[in-house]
Amino acid sequence: MVKGKLKMIGAFTLVEILIVIAIIAILAVISLSAFRFTQARSRDSQRKSDLKEISHALEIFYSDHKIYPAGNGSGEILACPFASVNPTNCAWGEGQMTDNQTTYFRIIPSDPLNSQNYYYRTLADQQAYQLYAHLENKEDKNCIKDDSGVPDCEINMGIDCGGNCNFAITSANVAPTDSD
Repeated sequence: MVKGKLKMIGAFTLVEILIVIAIIAILAVISLSAFRFTQARSRDSQRKSDLKEISHALEIFYSDHKIYPAGNGSGEILACPFASVNPTNCAWGEGQMTDNQTTYFRIIPSDPLNSQNYYYRTLADQQAYQLYAHLENKEDKNCIKDDSGVPDCEINMGIDCGGNCNFAITSANVAPTDSD
């Protein structure tokens, strides 16, 4: 018979395993919050891009008709199709903005979140317009500026975008805070 030493096999203690699990959980929470923040910023980028595209279409429309299409009071554009009498609402994400000669937009964009929407209105007898959206990032430097000229993502415009409308693109002759 051979006499030998018994080798002790190394194993993790319960405390070590719990510490590793806690570290993994902390890293997961940090990663998830960073991912959500990135998603919100991505949706905000999409909103800005959508409003800029709609703005370009509105300027072309103005060039053709010497007025901007009316708004319906609920924040939708009345140009799907445009007619001088009884124009039709452009539902966000559905309507085709056209005057039956020119298609200005095949499908009017909608907010990336179903719970939010864009808002459109005209001022000064349809010689000016304002397009609004709600940005999720409260630190965005493009939020509507307050009276001191500082971006204020909590400013209340009294307009509902499914949240506080805090970002706007307007025609050159009005500011986001102007009203009729």
